[in-house]
Amino acid sequence: MATVEIYSKGWCPYCRMAKRLLEERGQEFVEFDVELEPDKYDEMLDRSQGRYTVPEIFIDGDLIGGFDDLRALDASGQLDEILKS
Repeated sequence: MATVEIYSKGWCPYCRMAKRLLEERGQEFVEFDVELEPDKYDEMLDRSQGRYTVPEIFIDGDLIGGFDDLRALDASGQLDEILKS
């Protein structure tokens, strides 16, 4: 199963929707709350090449993007393929 990492903020509705979508697929993930762990915000900026919005989602180290990008992958059927890798 793929390794999924999500940089999030506790109040963010898009973060909650992204986590819910992954949970519905039975996918485990590691979450970094960038408000509780400010050093993770800098890490997110580095890894995402300056993207500063949350969520920022990585699958097996590759940047997927935010919730809209994750949802688009799911709608196209590609998300299941990526998660099975």
